[in-house]
Amino acid sequence: MPEQNITEDFLEHEDDAIAEPTLTEVVNIVVDKGQESLRIDKYILSKVEGATRNKIQQAIEEGLVLVNDKPIKSNYKIRPLDHIICYSKREPIDTEIVPENIPINIVFEDDDIIVLNKPHGMVVHPGSGNFSGTLVNAMAYYLQQTNVVVDELNRVGLVHRIDKDTSGLILFAKNTKALAHLASQFREHTVKRKYVALVWGDPKQDSGRIEANIARNMRFRKLFEAFPETDHGKHAITHYNVIERFGYVSLINCVLETGRTHQIRVHMKYIGHTLFGDMTYGGNKVLKGTVYAKYKQFCENCFNILARQALHAQTLGFVHPTSGKEMFFESELPTDLASVIEKWRNYVSVKNIR
Repeated sequence: MPEQNITEDFLEHEDDAIAEPTLTEVVNIVVDKGQESLRIDKYILSKVEGATRNKIQQAIEEGLVLVNDKPIKSNYKIRPLDHIICYSKREPIDTEIVPENIPINIVFEDDDIIVLNKPHGMVVHPGSGNFSGTLVNAMAYYLQQTNVVVDELNRVGLVHRIDKDTSGLILFAKNTKALAHLASQFREHTVKRKYVALVWGDPKQDSGRIEANIARNMRFRKLFEAFPETDHGKHAITHYNVIERFGYVSLINCVLETGRTHQIRVHMKYIGHTLFGDMTYGGNKVLKGTVYAKYKQFCENCFNILARQALHAQTLGFVHPTSGKEMFFESELPTDLASVIEKWRNYVSVKNIR
């Protein structure tokens, strides 16, 4: 079988600070009948031009390498007719960014940066199944109109990402110098980010620290889960603080010490407080409360208003890449989340729940 040239997928690269990656199939191999037994990392290394053993082993550890539709360990030895599929979290490198005239909500802009308020339901960047209508498509169009040379900017100056159904503040750079400076701040975890979330349950403590590695679920590739006291996955720390208690749900603030995919959603589920409305992690079902029909109907009404996870990127603080000035921005809660919070507040008042 000829070598596959997918160098970018197995070479070293930095992770985005807050990512919502899609999985891209980058290797699909059926082992020859006469192939001798060989460790799978060595076999893939021999088949993929420009790959590194370190990245292959990392992909295996994250469950991105499947043999006969099952994740394997790095010491697995291939057999004749094994079907090997390797996935990458990177988007295909030839994905074209098509400028699209889509309205954007600019919070702040100068010669170096743009801070936007992203609505829920909007994908941040083009990827598998979402090649148009994204925030990056909108930014490409906007920057073209202001004579910014977008071809020189990676992902049109995208510094970090937030999930499709998470609303709130997101940062773009308008030149390569600003992009490098801001990306460095995210890598060093000096950017100040605070999220507002509505979660199921009533946390015992008013505040807490969650430390547990995060990795892809071994069976369901689009899900992530927490792995405490293990080397599996990526190190992640979330701090939370209870703002208001509504008996069966609670309003909290979350501060990220690290930035991993679905970090808040996974960490809160891990400690038993799944985000309200989070379809991916089971928060769109009644997880706490009574069995009465009226209560279930009340929850359904809330789900209809907030058809997504109750998560909003409320604040964003960083050092300006040129002036060195401390910048800080705050975003109001979107209407859907604010409405559901008010409904729970009224429910608690009427039912006298504490």
